[in-house]
Amino acid sequence: MSVIHTFSGNPLDRADALRRDTAWLARVEADFASRFLPFSDLQVLLKGSGLGWISVAEAEAAGNGAPPVLLGLAEDVAHFAVDVSGQEDPLGRLGLGLGGGWRFEDCRVAAMRLAPGDAGMVAQARAQLGWHGRHRFCSQCGTGTAPEKGGHLRRCSACDAEHFPRTDPVVIMLIHAGERCLLGQPHGPLVRTGMYSALAGFMDQGESIEEAVRREVREEAGIAVGEVRYHSSQPWPFPSSLMIGCHGQAESQDIRMDPEEMADVRWFERSEVLAALNETSATLKVPGPIAIAHHLIKDWASGRVAF
Repeated sequence: MSVIHTFSGNPLDRADALRRDTAWLARVEADFASRFLPFSDLQVLLKGSGLGWISVAEAEAAGNGAPPVLLGLAEDVAHFAVDVSGQEDPLGRLGLGLGGGWRFEDCRVAAMRLAPGDAGMVAQARAQLGWHGRHRFCSQCGTGTAPEKGGHLRRCSACDAEHFPRTDPVVIMLIHAGERCLLGQPHGPLVRTGMYSALAGFMDQGESIEEAVRREVREEAGIAVGEVRYHSSQPWPFPSSLMIGCHGQAESQDIRMDPEEMADVRWFERSEVLAALNETSATLKVPGPIAIAHHLIKDWASGRVAF
């Protein structure tokens, strides 16, 4: 099954070999042809319905002193993300003012309107800038670190330890039994909105995807799961996760919910889920197409998943 989810489809060549060359990096960072995408407090700059790419001169005027992060190449043109957080009136510093559709926007909101490739670049940029903001100091000795390889590495100035951006794997699974599927509400925003979604959780160390699916469902809902099948995956840069989507076959149906993790877990009939997907249900809301959960639910409800 081939699915291009929101935040997937990044078209850039990440230029791993070239980014090792410090002279090449310095040259493209100063090249007027290079493009820079500003972020302020991890919100992305937009112009109208597209990304707000700017020139090196504009990036230098608005930047906060942090080196730009090389995202990659498109037709030999270098594309960077640049952090302008902490600057007063970053749009004014860019000379953009309030006109022309220029604005900083939450990446989730922006991704709903962006082309798939643009949303993929936003995912890479937001995840990497967020990582740099959280990893300024060495986890081994506490000394400050500095970026290398265009932002794909931070090196400790004291003990020479290398630190790399990480991605946290998360399993997200729709469990079903005949004409019913299992949906839940973790404590938090979903409760306030009345939305139910597929169960999910971080993978543990030394654990396969299938083992993580069975463990998380058992812990959150008390349901035993048998066969597990992979569906698709989705980058989720909040802050930096990879959602690994699966379907699973329930081997038990009596829910024993963990109330510390979940506010509610229920079985829902296929007809209820189809109505929710069509936004005609008065009792059930499910995530929208931006989320992999939507596609897990939709494929099952539409009869495209069978065990």
